[in-house]
Amino acid sequence: MKFSNRDEVINDLQKAFQPLISKYDIEDIGVFEEQGQKDQYHMGYTIRKDGKTFMVHTPYLKNESGQLSAANNEWTVETDEPNLKDMNGYKGLDEALRSLENWTN
Repeated sequence: MKFSNRDEVINDLQKAFQPLISKYDIEDIGVFEEQGQKDQYHMGYTIRKDGKTFMVHTPYLKNESGQLSAANNEWTVETDEPNLKDMNGYKGLDEALRSLENWTN
């Protein structure tokens, strides 16, 4: 299991901003990060598409040194809409981002 510094993970996420904006017609994008329980950490993107905000993230494991390692390639889509339920189990970032079309129509 390869661990990376948090800054490296953020840098990798940021490198994808422009290609993701173009491919998925995203209005705005930023890095999402959230401390989970114990050694869990969540990293991904905060995205605005069609005026709606989404958090698209995948789990990481955090070691004692604060370094991160991708736990799996399963992605979750959360929305700030209170009456919509979070969707998880997407098998990759592409599948999660393509699902945003269903949320914005």
